[in-house]
Amino acid sequence: MSLLGICVSAAIAVFLLLSILALVMRLILWAFPAAEPDDDVVVYAAVAAVAQRAFPGSVVTRIEEVR
Repeated sequence: MSLLGICVSAAIAVFLLLSILALVMRLILWAFPAAEPDDDVVVYAAVAAVAQRAFPGSVVTRIEEVR
């Protein structure tokens, strides 16, 4: 077997292995979907950080949406 044949067969083997791993990952993600992040927690943390920076020692107790 020539060096070129060995390289081609190794490339094909790697491609097949990565394809199988991608399918396994797809099945795992389908079986166990990721939880959606709660945006309210992120907004609260951002508001609390800004309030703490602007007014040291302050505590955010309530956030209301004004329309």
